[in-house]
Amino acid sequence: MHYAFDRWLHETQQGVRFERYCDDVIVHCHSEKQAKYIRNVIAARLWRFGLRLHPEKTRIVYCTQDGRPRIPDARVEFTFLGYTFRPRHARTKDGDWKTGFLPAVSKHACKAMASTIRGWRLGRRTDLSFAQIATWINRIVAGWINYYGRFYKSLLIGFLAKQLNRHLVSWACRKYKHLHRHKAKARRQLARIADAYPGMFVHWRHGALPSGSAARAV
Repeated sequence: MHYAFDRWLHETQQGVRFERYCDDVIVHCHSEKQAKYIRNVIAARLWRFGLRLHPEKTRIVYCTQDGRPRIPDARVEFTFLGYTFRPRHARTKDGDWKTGFLPAVSKHACKAMASTIRGWRLGRRTDLSFAQIATWINRIVAGWINYYGRFYKSLLIGFLAKQLNRHLVSWACRKYKHLHRHKAKARRQLARIADAYPGMFVHWRHGALPSGSAARAV
C-alpha cells in the first residue's frame, strides 16, 4: 500500500516532491493554494480505500525563513521523525547569522529521553562505580547523539548536559558519605572528574560537560 501510494503520487502529481516514512508523509508545495489542492487530492485517494487523513497531524505549514515574506497567523512548525522543523537562527559559512527553516530534536523526543533517564534511577545505583555507570549508559546516549544530533546539535547537547549531569550528582551524593546533602560540593567534584577524564561519558565527549568543568569536547 505504501509503495503504491508513492507511485500514485509521483505519477499523478509530477514535479511535487515528498518524503514518506510509514504512514507519515511530507509534501513540498510552492503555495498555500497548491498545498490545499494536494491535501484534497490525497484525502480523496485515501477515501477510496476506506482511509482518511489524520485530523491532528494533517496541516499546512509555512516554511518561514529569511528572504520570504511573513504571513500572520500561519503555522510555522511541524514534527517529523522526532525532529521539529521551525524557523531557527543559524550561522552561515561566512560567519553571519540568518533565519532558516531548520530541524532540531523535538520536545516529545526530549520528554521520552528524560523519561528513560529517570527510569535508570542512577541516584540509587550506588552498587556501581562511576566507570560502570558510564559503560551502562554510554551505548544508549551515543545512539541519541548519533540520531538527534545530526541537526542543531547544540539543543540536544544542552538537554543532555542538564538531564544527565544532575543525575550523576545525585548518584555521587548517595555514593559517598562526605557528599551527602552537599550537592554544590558534588557538582564541583563532578567537574573535576570531567576535567581529568573528559572522555569517560559519551555526552561529555560531545560538549555536555558539568557546570564548572574546564575540559573541552574531543
